[in-house]
Amino acid sequence: MKITPLILSGGSGTRLWPVSRELNPKQFLDFFGKHSLFQQAALRLRELAKPIIICNNEHRFTVAEELQKLGIEAQAIILEPIARNTAPAIAAAAFAVGENDLLLVTPSDHLIRDEKEFLAQVKNAAAAASEGFLITFGIKPDKAETGYGYIKKGVGPLKKWGQTPLFSVEKFVEKPDQKTAEEFLADGRYFWNSGIFLFRAGTYLEALKKYQPEILEHCKRAYQNAERDLDFTRLTPADFAQCPNISVDYAVMEKAEKVAVAPVEIGWSDVGSWLTVAELSAQDENKNTLLGNSFALHSSNCYVNSRETLVAVIGATNLIVVALKDVVLVVNKNNAQDVKKMFELLKNQKFEECVVHRKVLRPWGSFEVIDSADRFKVKRITVKPGAALSLQMHNYRSEHWIVVKGEAHVTCGEREFVLSEDQSTYISVGQKHRLTNKSKIPLELIEVQTGSYLGEDDIVRFSDVYGRSGKS
Repeated sequence: MKITPLILSGGSGTRLWPVSRELNPKQFLDFFGKHSLFQQAALRLRELAKPIIICNNEHRFTVAEELQKLGIEAQAIILEPIARNTAPAIAAAAFAVGENDLLLVTPSDHLIRDEKEFLAQVKNAAAAASEGFLITFGIKPDKAETGYGYIKKGVGPLKKWGQTPLFSVEKFVEKPDQKTAEEFLADGRYFWNSGIFLFRAGTYLEALKKYQPEILEHCKRAYQNAERDLDFTRLTPADFAQCPNISVDYAVMEKAEKVAVAPVEIGWSDVGSWLTVAELSAQDENKNTLLGNSFALHSSNCYVNSRETLVAVIGATNLIVVALKDVVLVVNKNNAQDVKKMFELLKNQKFEECVVHRKVLRPWGSFEVIDSADRFKVKRITVKPGAALSLQMHNYRSEHWIVVKGEAHVTCGEREFVLSEDQSTYISVGQKHRLTNKSKIPLELIEVQTGSYLGEDDIVRFSDVYGRSGKS
């Protein structure tokens, strides 16, 4: 039977700020190896079938490039015009497959160390899912964790499918306090809710018809009226926005009758905070994790991560220190969950550091802000071989380009010309222009912007090979 992986990639990962930010959240970051969490999810599922990806519009090119680096082709990349939680997202994907196809729903930002056991458990549960069960995978807890929701299994296994028994679900439980979590651990019938599910697409849609008909109706229209744009499926905003904002747990799993839990031990973590990252990272004899340009003296039980800036920690205990070019985070491990509160406080005060990194990825390459002040901004721009920026203009700024590596093909007004290393040009306010790299090596240049307004939204696009158009 066909099992189609559905990778949900809509999370923001605010508890892992400042590394995780709105335009480059935690699923696209590398915390434990050479692959991002999203790439790890795609790799562990590749033997099943081409995956379906659900993400928001801002992340579409990042998703496509992450898959391209792995040589993995998606069955579909479905774009949510607005965040509506997991129940509508899964519904949209269910319309993209046959009603008898099994959907394996998995977050893109979790860690699974025993991938072989995970796939074995998925295949073991497939027979039950094909018979109409909605399967959730419960993680056997090894500590009294207050940061996860729980699933309580029923007494006695259901009919046995495969090698591992499945159990009915007695109830789903919200995140408990410490005392209750300890009781759950001692009881032995409670499991962490992994957010991983397996069911027939048709079974899920039937459950929505019964319990959440609004989601079924609006998602069906949003998918049927969707636009196909390059490799992306754009759900119609007007239809999708009418869906209730609700998780699959609340919408279906807590209400449906044929719900089963598969208890598994797969080395799972939701990588939900810097404390979790610290616990999963290698430590030295003083229980310190020191990454990049990080050094510690007379310190213990610290996690220090600085890939660029030199950071020295002396006489510290139980600290998390994360240093980037534009932000330094220092937090006691006991307060790791409060990083989200700090993120929200700073976002409410309009700090750009909550949204973007200094280095911003684009489908054509990247740019990094080197310096900025009133009326000027300096960027380092890298254009991938064969890539091109859109034909565009700016209403409030002019630009000076200086090529430092490679060869730039420039369109400026009616003129087209080539700039080599150490050559430069000037783009005036209101002038149409485009930058193209036709060579086989990356193009690098310095851009100096001057003007009354230097925001990234001052872009009017006339044509674009990546399907972006209109005002940015």
